[in-house]
Amino acid sequence: MSSESKSLIKAIIGLGNPGRQYESTRHNIGFKVVDVLCERFGGQWKEQNNMQSAQVIINGKKILLIKPQTFMNSSGRVMPFLQKQGIGVENILVAHDEMEIQFGSLKMRSGGSARGHNGLKSFIEQCGQDFMRLRFGIGRPDNRDDVADYVLANFTESSNEVDHLTEQAADMIEQYLGD
Repeated sequence: MSSESKSLIKAIIGLGNPGRQYESTRHNIGFKVVDVLCERFGGQWKEQNNMQSAQVIINGKKILLIKPQTFMNSSGRVMPFLQKQGIGVENILVAHDEMEIQFGSLKMRSGGSARGHNGLKSFIEQCGQDFMRLRFGIGRPDNRDDVADYVLANFTESSNEVDHLTEQAADMIEQYLGD
């Protein structure tokens, strides 16, 4: 992605499920990443339009942080609100869990399919595939039948390790926006 398109990022959406029971699950790592960015850059979460949002400045750029409150499978419902704010698909970066890469691996990618991730599928249905993603590797369960239970389970790795990786993910986004 060119530096010109990097400068177009206006919103970072963290994927997850609302509710205390999901806070520490693998599927909520996107929420954790935007929580780190919000705290790091002095944002304040506000409830509006089935989402939590916070305005921050990262590397001199005004960025809207979003946590959809519609549950994972309907995360794309935030797009009409964002579009009314003048934020299109080329202006978003989505932080999400990724089973296709090993735990702890972090990758930036533009475009691509949902790869079975229903939160991404919801975004793709709303606006197409051409948006930037931060993929946070959570690994895959040994048994394919256990996928839903796996993503909705808490991390088995230490909370310190998960927190450290979440900070690294936020660093990666910050660096991406600064390039």
